[in-house]
Formats: sequence, C-alpha cells, structure tokens
Amino acid sequence: MREVDSETMKIVVCVKQVPDSWAEKTLRPSDNTLDRESVDAVMNELDEYAVEEALRLQEAQGGEVVVLSMGPSQATDTIRKALSMGADAGVHVVDDGLHGSDAVATSLALAKAIEAQGADLVIFGSESTDARMSVVPAMVAERLGLPQLTFSSSVAVDGGTVRTNRVTEYGYDVVEAPLPALVSVVEKINEPRYPSFKGIMAAKKKPVQTLGLADLGVAAGEVGLGAAWSVVAEAAARPPKAKGTIVADDGSGGVAIADYLSAQKFI
Repeated sequence: MREVDSETMKIVVCVKQVPDSWAEKTLRPSDNTLDRESVDAVMNELDEYAVEEALRLQEAQGGEVVVLSMGPSQATDTIRKALSMGADAGVHVVDDGLHGSDAVATSLALAKAIEAQGADLVIFGSESTDARMSVVPAMVAERLGLPQLTFSSSVAVDGGTVRTNRVTEYGYDVVEAPLPALVSVVEKINEPRYPSFKGIMAAKKKPVQTLGLADLGVAAGEVGLGAAWSVVAEAAARPPKAKGTIVADDGSGGVAIADYLSAQKFI
C-alpha cells in the first residue's frame, strides 16, 4: 500500500459515447457493427455517475480528475461534457484502427492509456448502455494488475486505502483495497450534476490530449474488427409489433378477456 497525498491524488474516469437510449439503432450493412452516425450520440448515462463520484472525491480531498474516452472523433463532445461538469482535463483515444474492437481490445487500449496517466484511482460506470456487458472494468483492472472494486454503491478514500460498498443480492459487502485501484460504480450512487453555463465555457479552455494506437504502443493487429474474439455474423430487422386484440364490451367483455388470457397461458 502506498500513501496518497490527497492534494495530489489523480483520478481517471473512463466514459463512453453511445447512441441515445431512445433511438432506433441499426447495424452497418458492410460489417454488422453499430451504425453510430445514424442516431444522436450522448454520454453513456451510467458513466455520469462515475464522473460525479470522482468530482465528489476531489471536492472532499483535493487532487485532479482526468476523463478518458475511446471512440471516434465525435466522442470529443462527451469528453467536453465531463469537463463542463468539472473534470480538469481529458484524454481522447481515437484511431481508425480501433473500429469494431470488442471488449478485449477495448480493455487493452484503455489500459495502455490509463497506465500513462499514473492514476491513483480509476473509476468506471458499471456498464455501457449500448453493450450491457459489465466486463470492461474487470478486464482493465486485470491488465493493469490493480485491485478491482466493482458494482460499488459508495466510495471512500482514506490515505492509501479505498473502501466501497459492493452491491449484492442480499445487500452489500464492504470491500477495501490499497491504492492504486479500480472502481466501478452502480446507477444511483449519487445524483450527477448538470453542467453550469460557467462550467460549459470553462470546458472549452481545458486541455484534451489525443492519442492514437502508435502513441499507446498498440499494434493495429491487436485491436479492431479483425482482432475481435466475437463478431455479429448476421442480423435481421425486428418484426413490426403485432396488432393488438380489441374487445368490445357488450356485457361479455370479462369472459372475452379471460378467454384471451387463458389462450396465452397467463391463467
């Protein structure tokens, strides 16, 4: 365990730009990867809790918050949102060779970028709304050789120790580990703040470092669709919603509903 000076504690928060949850998503016919240009892009909602938790730790103990995102050029908008919430600086991992990367390749690129930052604490959201896998935080922790404290509903740092409440089926476990460490936080751990006008204006002047595969020391053959351990082999459009059954109640409506529920094996 190493003692961490709260005045110089460095927190790296990983965020992802995803298609709006309410948008109708499609796959690119050329390679069956998600078509990110056909829908509005937003910061992954669950990552907002990670940014907020990092800022609260900074406000309580000092230090620096750096937001890190891997994605196409438009992911800069997500980085700027985190900066407008209060983060100090951003790192954007962007390279055409990353297109189609699966969780394994994504964790490699993120781990390399995080390693270069010398973080005392790394914070993730629990999962991304476009994949719903919840595996990248654990994969990154393994690559970095860091203790992982996942699915945390509270986070506290005391000197060289981080302590969390890990959500379980029966309540929560109190888990602690020496710094440096990696934490993923669950939804509702806090209430993310809205960027203020002052914060939005200040974000325009905050530094954002851009890194490609060469900067990370990652070979093109290690990431991207060609290196993916899993791919979408084929896909079909979701069938249209079937027309519902309308029951006109002429006194026998209750019987008709019961017959329908029985036919569907609900009763």
